[in-house]
Amino acid sequence: MKNETYIAILRGINVSGQKMIKMPLLKKMFEDLGFSDVQTYIQSGNVIFHHAKTDDQDLGKLIHEGILKTFGFEVPVIVLSKAEMGKVLIENPFAKDPEKDVGKLHVTFLSQSPAQDVIVKIEAAKYLPDEFIVKEKSIYLFCPTGYGQTKLHNNFFESKFKATATTRNWKTVNELVRLAEEMS
Repeated sequence: MKNETYIAILRGINVSGQKMIKMPLLKKMFEDLGFSDVQTYIQSGNVIFHHAKTDDQDLGKLIHEGILKTFGFEVPVIVLSKAEMGKVLIENPFAKDPEKDVGKLHVTFLSQSPAQDVIVKIEAAKYLPDEFIVKEKSIYLFCPTGYGQTKLHNNFFESKFKATATTRNWKTVNELVRLAEEMS
């Protein structure tokens, strides 16, 4: 059986001295869980790896439990296949707009797709100049004054959608896709 390329995105590690995990130790933990060709990208918890094709959420639970057992704390984990991450890259509506600075683009990844009736209840005009578009389990963000200034952060979307959320800037999304392509 051919191995699939996956990307695990961990929420909230190595931020402000909290939940510190050194990347070599994280890589070893992934290898101990049976994943192969494990590669980390920057310190914020992005891991590309190979594993037999399986359910993304099952992999996320396995990694979550591995982190808890190895490092002693809870870390939300979202896993996407290479194809899913590639789709996120292609479908970003803000990236196609020449008026938008790509340095101000982000993607919030959700553990599950929110219900349409919940999405429409958010009054987008309240959050301008920041903009967002929800597509399946991805929220595309344009934050012209910077992500650090937006109210459209992980906690906001988690409270609205009752799902785990973690955000990456556009450069990181592009790099994760590039690395996953290289590994295939």
